Amino acid sequence: MRITEDIELQDWELTEHFVRASGPGGQNVNKVATAVELRFEAARSPSLTDPVKRRLQRIAGQRWTKEGAVVIQVSDTRSQARNREIARERLAEMIRRALVKPKPRRKTRVPLGQKRKRLEQKKRRSTVKALRRSDGDAD
Repeated sequence: MRITEDIELQDWELTEHFVRASGPGGQNVNKVATAVELRFEAARSPSLTDPVKRRLQRIAGQRWTKEGAVVIQVSDTRSQARNREIARERLAEMIRRALVKPKPRRKTRVPLGQKRKRLEQKKRRSTVKALRRSDGDAD
């Protein structure tokens, strides 16, 4: 399965298991195993680098197993072939997202002018509120 020009997943890395889907579908849902469970052995994959695997684990979330596999379950359509395509597309999209290296965060400081401006506004507000207060010397 080709993800990008550089990355292609081998057949042994992917396992498909078909099960009966729940939900609407009439008698068809009781007879045909249309739902697909796609399992990708991500931790053992030679196609992905370690940083990509770590990002994929974070993106996959609960779909990442203890063994280091990504499990995608699809039962969107009544067609087994279409569910299989959807599962493969979702896996490919997940891996493409993991390939993008996040931009490092740059530490920034609040400019001194902004600090002064904020403190000035606080002082002004404080004096307005102080003028509203009564000293308790009611005449």
